[in-house]
Amino acid sequence: MTTAPAPTRVWTPSRVFVTRSAAALPYGQQVLERVRAAGVPDVQVLSGDRLPNLRGDGDRAAFMAAKDTMAVVVGAPSKRKLQPIPPSADWRFDLAEGCPAHCQYCYLAGSLTGPPITRVFADLPDVLASLDGYVGRGEVTSGTLERGHEGTTFEASCYTDPLAIEHLTGGLATAIEHFGTHAWSGPAQLRATTKFDDVGPLLDLPHHGRTRLRFSVNAATVARRFEGATSPVPARIAALGRVAEAGYPVGLTVAPIMPVGDWRTEYGELFDAVAAVLPRGADLTVECITHRFTPNSKATLTDWYPRTRLEMDEDLRTQKRGKFGAVKHVYPKDVMAELRTWFTDAVDARLPGARFLYWT
Repeated sequence: MTTAPAPTRVWTPSRVFVTRSAAALPYGQQVLERVRAAGVPDVQVLSGDRLPNLRGDGDRAAFMAAKDTMAVVVGAPSKRKLQPIPPSADWRFDLAEGCPAHCQYCYLAGSLTGPPITRVFADLPDVLASLDGYVGRGEVTSGTLERGHEGTTFEASCYTDPLAIEHLTGGLATAIEHFGTHAWSGPAQLRATTKFDDVGPLLDLPHHGRTRLRFSVNAATVARRFEGATSPVPARIAALGRVAEAGYPVGLTVAPIMPVGDWRTEYGELFDAVAAVLPRGADLTVECITHRFTPNSKATLTDWYPRTRLEMDEDLRTQKRGKFGAVKHVYPKDVMAELRTWFTDAVDARLPGARFLYWT
C-alpha cells in the first residue's frame, strides 16, 4: 500500500461571487454551501448575472485579487456545443475556467481573456446530461486504431485544475460518478489532470474504470522555480499511487518539458519515483508536452510575473504556425528531436508497462 501523506493545504479564496442564475440551480446551491463551510471570508450572492468589474489595468494588486477570487456562474449556451481537443480527447467540457495555482508558464494566459478569476459552472448536471449525443462521434480516440479501446473521451481539465477546487465544488466527484454509473450507449471515458494531491474523497467513488486521473509532473528544478501554489511533485506522485490502487486508470502529463540543468537525471528520477508507487498491473499512460509560448501569452505572463526567470526568448526558438496562422515559439528541431528520443527511451526503460500517448 502507498502511504497517504498529509494533503497539501487547499485553496481558500478570499472572496466568492455567486450570480443570481447560478444560485437558483441545485448544484449552484451545493457549491455555495461548500464555500461557506470552507470559511471563505467574503461570499456574495449577486442580484444579477454580471460579475463586478475586476480589471485593474495591469495593476499587480488587481491581478492578485482576481487570482484569489472564485465566481459561480451559469455557462453560456455556446458551451453546450462541445469542441474536439486533440491530442488529448475527443471532446472538451468545462467544470470551470481558471485556476488558483501560480504556474509561471501557465497556458491559460494565452487562452482565457479578462481577469484571472476561477469561474465554476453551476449548470454542470445539465452539461453532463448532454454528453450522450457525443458518444461515438469523436475522431481523436473514438474509432481510431491506436486509442479506440478508450471509447469516446471527454476532457474536463482543459481550462482548469479540477482537483484544486474540488473541496469547494464537488464537481469532479459529480462527473466521476456520472461517468461510472450512467448507462452510456457506447464506451466513454472521463479524463482529468491535476497538479494537486487531495484525492482522498475520490478513492471510494463508483468510477468503474471510466475515469483516467492524470497527474501533471515535472523535473524538480522546473517545479521548484515555476509551479507556485501547487502540491509538491512527490505528493502528486503519491496521490497517483493511491488512485491507481483504487482501480482508476492513471496517467502522467509531463509538462511543460524544459531542457534545463541536469534534465536527464531529474526526469529519470521522476519516472523512477512513479514506478515505485504503481501497483502491479496499473493502467498508466504518458503524455509529453514541451514548453512553448505565444506572443500573447508571453506578454500576459511577464505582466503577471514580472520577475520570472522563465526562458521565453524568441531568438532561441522556432516559430510554429497553426492552421489559422497563429504563432507559437517552440524549441528548435534538433532540441525537439533530442528530447523526444530521450523521453521515448526513458519511458520504455523505466515505465515498461505504460502506453505513450503522444509527444508535442
